[in-house]
Amino acid sequence: MPLEGAWYEPEGSKRTGAALLFHGNTMNFYSGAPRFLPPALTELGLACLAFNRRGHDILAIRDSRAAEGAAFQTIAEAVADNRYAAQWLAQRGFPRPVVIGHSNGGMLAVRHVADHQETPALVLLSAHCGGKNMVPIASESGLLAGERLLELTAQAERMVAEGKGRELMLLPGWWYVTSAASFLDLANCPDILELAPKIRCPVLYLRGGQEPRDLYPAEEFARRCGGKCDVEIVPQCDHFYRGREGAVSAIVSQWLKGRQL
Repeated sequence: MPLEGAWYEPEGSKRTGAALLFHGNTMNFYSGAPRFLPPALTELGLACLAFNRRGHDILAIRDSRAAEGAAFQTIAEAVADNRYAAQWLAQRGFPRPVVIGHSNGGMLAVRHVADHQETPALVLLSAHCGGKNMVPIASESGLLAGERLLELTAQAERMVAEGKGRELMLLPGWWYVTSAASFLDLANCPDILELAPKIRCPVLYLRGGQEPRDLYPAEEFARRCGGKCDVEIVPQCDHFYRGREGAVSAIVSQWLKGRQL
């Protein structure tokens, strides 16, 4: 199964390295940070790969009427897809890319970098906490299952037990539609705070000022991180950086500038 994406190259001969961009949950390579960051990164001489995991968008089709997308995603598939993308870069002469992940992609980026200690730098853009507490914390914030967490968890468990794991169910909060098996698989999210001591490369952890600290634990991650971690809180900024794309790009670019990549 091909993973679609976009490959950005710096103009001329200025090339200092590469960056691998992981999109957020139910997003894709042409929205959010994977869309607005490459112009700034290529100015630094970084070639950029923004790509879709199999869990892109909410629902999609490819070359048949068989449904795919984030409603059916699993953590194992996402981890594998990130590795495939890294292998694609390595085959093109970039075995040590900077890793940049937004939201769910940030959580996955921590897992990826913990497994790839040669990574020169990690940029976490509103990376959620992951782990067993992520779904309860997100639901308490009105996301995912909202106030119906116990009810919907029991429903998903019943559907999976009946062999209906790929059947769809509705969620009252974002992202609204998922399959029973994928909903239960959220329990397998890597815990970024548990992984933090394994991260030894320089880290930038950015969070919007309107985002809840417990769901996006930048300060605690920095405290536990095995290397130096800089925290940036962007004022008047939501989870998707609407209207603040320029500020986020400037912070990321300035932080990466001059580093040995």
